[in-house]
Amino acid sequence: MRNKNNRLARTIARTALILTSATAVAFSLTACGGTGSDSSDGKTVTVYSADGVGDWYKTQFAKFKDQTGISVNLVEAGSGEVVNRVEKEQSNPQADVIVTLPPFMQKAAKSNLLQASGVDTAAFAAADKDAAGNWVTLAGNYLCFIANPTVEAAKVTWDDLLEPDYKGKIQYSTPGQAGDGTAVLILLQQLYGKQGALDYLGKLQANNVGPSSSTGKLQAKVDKGEILVANGDVQMNLATIKEKGSKFNVFFPAATDGKQSTVALPYLMGLAKGAPHSDAGKKLMTYLLSADAQKTLTDAMAVSARTDLKDAAAPAGGAISPAALVRNVDVVHPDWTAVLDSLDTDVAAYQKATGS
Repeated sequence: MRNKNNRLARTIARTALILTSATAVAFSLTACGGTGSDSSDGKTVTVYSADGVGDWYKTQFAKFKDQTGISVNLVEAGSGEVVNRVEKEQSNPQADVIVTLPPFMQKAAKSNLLQASGVDTAAFAAADKDAAGNWVTLAGNYLCFIANPTVEAAKVTWDDLLEPDYKGKIQYSTPGQAGDGTAVLILLQQLYGKQGALDYLGKLQANNVGPSSSTGKLQAKVDKGEILVANGDVQMNLATIKEKGSKFNVFFPAATDGKQSTVALPYLMGLAKGAPHSDAGKKLMTYLLSADAQKTLTDAMAVSARTDLKDAAAPAGGAISPAALVRNVDVVHPDWTAVLDSLDTDVAAYQKATGS
């Protein structure tokens, strides 16, 4: 009888242990949730960022970890997708720091997806940061186009891109989804007016391969000759040429009078509302905005917005700098708040004009 009771007691104990372990595992999985990293000790920070500065991040995040012991979990996507993801996760926030292009950062602020970080931005001009403290310029950048080496890019005009020779050989990222794609629409509005921009893009659709939510993915297609021309941005494209040996050429399509234009398209950074590791996020933002980190943007083919770094040295290795590339190009600085106010209407009109 005693043996039977002992066996019963051992069985009950094992069952209790299994149930306790299962409960602990279930709690752990619930606590982690989503795509972010569990970091109750504050040793990890999650960044949701528009793609393009990944290699710069890699170096800076490693230095940041050496200095603070805090690891960075990076999630990259298209500019609009970054904000959409943050919005979908509001019931269980995963991102601590958000980096994206305008007007999507302005959209994030308007949608109450950001919070004032309190990070010192005194070294940045008023035009390069949000008055409410929701975002600040991490890196200056510009819209551009890229062409396969078989194309004489320097001579390409907007009208040339409508020629039958480019049928099925052009692709640009989708306005309303990608920051660079939205910038294409904005620039054409500046050049031709809103209706003129729609008329132009309607004609260009005959040569367009189709939609793309990410501009970065178009680089390899141009390099391989799958397409001949795509939109891009100066930082991302110059960095890819420098770091990966891509052979495409960066250019700015000219108007009929030969004048070239572009849109200022900076990477903007803000602290996510409900950031699970806000203190670590603030430390990372402070580090990335510091003079030491911002000085390295030149080699990453971007431009620092710090007022004390306007005369930064040229990139190492004789590479062309973004500032030199746009020296003779007319740079448009849109009112991104106004752009955002009419964005839904403009994108709907774009979809109708292009049948997309």
